[in-house]
Amino acid sequence: MAGRRDGALMRENSQSVCKSRITVAIAIGILFGCVFAFFFPNGLFISYSNSTLNRRLLPNSHSQVGSTQCESSERINMLKSEYVAASEKNKELKKQIRDLNEKLQLAEQGKDQAQKQVQLSVHQKKAGSFGTVKGLRTNPTVVPDESVNPRLAKILEKVAVKRELIVALANSNVKEMLEVWFANIKRVGIPNYMVIALDEEIAKLCASQNVPVYKRDPDEGIDSVARTGGNHAVSGLKFHILREFLQLGYSVLLSDVDIVYLQNPFEHLYRDSDVESMTDGHDNMTAYGFNDVVDEPAMGWARYAHTMRIWVYNSGFFFIRPTIPAIELLDRVAGRLSREPNSWDQAVFNEELFFPSHPGYEGLHASRRTMDFYLFMNSKVLFKFVRDDANLNKLKPVVVHVNYHPDKLPRMKALVEFYVNGKQDALKPFPVGSAR
Repeated sequence: MAGRRDGALMRENSQSVCKSRITVAIAIGILFGCVFAFFFPNGLFISYSNSTLNRRLLPNSHSQVGSTQCESSERINMLKSEYVAASEKNKELKKQIRDLNEKLQLAEQGKDQAQKQVQLSVHQKKAGSFGTVKGLRTNPTVVPDESVNPRLAKILEKVAVKRELIVALANSNVKEMLEVWFANIKRVGIPNYMVIALDEEIAKLCASQNVPVYKRDPDEGIDSVARTGGNHAVSGLKFHILREFLQLGYSVLLSDVDIVYLQNPFEHLYRDSDVESMTDGHDNMTAYGFNDVVDEPAMGWARYAHTMRIWVYNSGFFFIRPTIPAIELLDRVAGRLSREPNSWDQAVFNEELFFPSHPGYEGLHASRRTMDFYLFMNSKVLFKFVRDDANLNKLKPVVVHVNYHPDKLPRMKALVEFYVNGKQDALKPFPVGSAR
């Protein structure tokens, strides 16, 4: 019995020792595995095989890299050309979308205006007593649309006062006149004005003189005229460019640069019409209109024919409000100038404003006002009538526009000497008209 117990005890001890050895071996194996995993994360054989493979493939890879680089450069050039073509196409599509949106918005605004007119006609009113009835003179303004030109909208928010500002177009051909123009605006203390720079030289000049300036995004159709065009060609651009200002809801006092400012013009506007313009007339009849009677003796009893005449509005200085008829005026003039390149913008401007509807033609339904020709003075009024009149030359105009004379710059400087510096003989050396 005792012998059997001893034998069983020895077997149990040997089995436990064996299990302990196995456990120790497993633990040692796990420990070595952890050590190798830490020092050789990629493995001994993989590291070796990769380095060996790289050494074997290296001679052939140089030739492959050379051919790949050639193919890559060709591919890059091709992608670049495709990118440029796509960018130009994208720019063209954006312009088409913008134009279509503008037409759609104007159509909707015209529809709204027509609906309002219908509503007004539905609510009919009785006429008042004699002498008390007045028709609608002032058209409502359009709803501002900043999506037309977000960059310009941000600039106008800073520059405009009560959503009004003076705007002038200029290229380097009129640089000296432009300097006189904005120097006198600053002297008077007019804060709300802006120059639309038609080339880089003017943009830099305005920036250096702290003059508010806006340079449009590139447009070859406009830029080619802006860079090289003369006075009339550049003047015609304004009808296209001003459209965005009106769509953004701003009233614009459009100004040529051959104008000397002596007072703030915004203090002398009525703002009751779509267009308020300087006249080329020189007295009450020519400026405000008159009944011109034509004598035709062959007609006998009916020999006298009465005609209505008025001298034209000056398209180089006018105040235009953001209304549907005003925008239509700009569209009509810009459209005709593009179709009739030899036309004079001032003649087209007046024809569209004054010609009535007749068979085959629908006239523009825009309200208009003529500015006081002594306050908003043209150079014919000044040099032919005011200069030598002891009473009239004491008046101080708001602006003087040197539109009747080609020697613009010296006359502008003489105007400053006369009205600002008090030099009484500053205007005397100049002839009434221009040299032939």
